[in-house]
Amino acid sequence: MTLLPTTSALQAASDAASLTAPPSLPERTKSKLLDTIKACDCATAQTLADKLGVTVPAIRRHLQDLQDAGQIEVRTEKPGGRGRPQHVYVLTEAGEATFPKAYDALCLDVLGHVEQLFGEGAVMQVMDARRLALYAQLSVVLDRHSELGGKLHALAITLNEHGYAARAYQEGGQWYLVQRNCPAPAVAKQFPQLCQGELALYRDLLKVPVSREARLSCGAAECRYKVG
Repeated sequence: MTLLPTTSALQAASDAASLTAPPSLPERTKSKLLDTIKACDCATAQTLADKLGVTVPAIRRHLQDLQDAGQIEVRTEKPGGRGRPQHVYVLTEAGEATFPKAYDALCLDVLGHVEQLFGEGAVMQVMDARRLALYAQLSVVLDRHSELGGKLHALAITLNEHGYAARAYQEGGQWYLVQRNCPAPAVAKQFPQLCQGELALYRDLLKVPVSREARLSCGAAECRYKVG
């Protein structure tokens, strides 16, 4: 008969494992390594180790940490299209997302030019086109549910996938949808047409009256919609 290890034996094994396991990647080293991979034409383990002044075994541990986090992946490539294939590390979409983006500024510039060239109504036309496209995508998901509560929860899940920190809840028989985060706050503040389009979209999707009771872009803690 095989005996199970005692608690003290398990603790001793755990302590030993913790002493031999490589340390997790410090945040500063992680950022530096991501920066180097992004700037490097051929980010092999040897190249990265040379650039950061560490050993190859050490850099491999750090690279494994980033792979485990889903921020880099390894590909087999021939540098410059010649020579022997080498393992080259590249950023994934999650890795690219760690770098600053200027999406808000770009949207503001584009919408500002649209308004300047074609008038205020043109911005609303752009938002209407966006609303119709989103309706086509989201209605497929919401139409799987017959009850309003099911539709709202499905909508909240979809919004969360796009960074809205949304939830649907019922209070005193009344349904609400709240969003604790706005993915484009500067755009929403300067172009209220974005928020108008969002409200119209929810009315179209849910097929019931929807009214906005609070708005992040006006200083509230959340966007809150009263539904039904």
